[in-house]
This record gives sequence, C-alpha cells and structure tokens, in this order.
Amino acid sequence: MAEPEPRPRTEQRMRPAPLLFEPAEAGSDPEHFFDLESIEDPRELLDRATELTHAFRAATDRSVEFQAIAAAQLADPRRFDRLTPALIAERAEWTEDYAKKMVEFGRDLLRGGAEQR
Repeated sequence: MAEPEPRPRTEQRMRPAPLLFEPAEAGSDPEHFFDLESIEDPRELLDRATELTHAFRAATDRSVEFQAIAAAQLADPRRFDRLTPALIAERAEWTEDYAKKMVEFGRDLLRGGAEQR
C-alpha cells in the first residue's frame, strides 16, 4: 500500500468543491462517476473534474491527519490498552516505520491543536 508522507500544515487549506454522494444505482454502473460522463462541454468537464480532484485531495489530506491523530492516541503511553507501532501498522496496513512516523505526526497535530488546522 502506498504511504503518503505526512506534511506540515503550513500552507493555506484550499476550500474544495463539495463531494456529492452518488445514488446507489449510479454506483453500480462502472461508467458512472459523479455524473461526469454526462457533461458534453469539455470546458465544463475540465472544471468539474478539477473541482473533484481538489476535493479528493483535500479529503485525503484531512483523512491522513485523522489517521495520525488516532495512531498517536492509540500509542499514548498513558493508555492501559495502548498499542505498539507494530500493532498500529498491522491494523492500518502500514509498515512499522510508517506507523512510527504517523504516531509522531499525530502527536505534533495534537500538540499544535487549533492553530495547525
């Protein structure tokens, strides 16, 4: 599994286009993707596809931050049920080295609190 590098939160967070959930019947059609296949104007298609790309990237970045926070919380030595980096790695399908980096990244996020968001 690819392992994205944790990034420091120094850049301005871009507000992505909202992700709209697709109806269940549309999800069963492999050619259907957020109704992009129905857009005939290439300019409009490029604009909407770009909006979705930004939205997915922002969602990925945010999800990685939450993964890191959860990893740091699970590894907290004050927890009686804390997990080792190896167990966190197994649970998240990461390497142990990556789990250690994510625990540290999560600790940084938790220490930084609101000013990093």
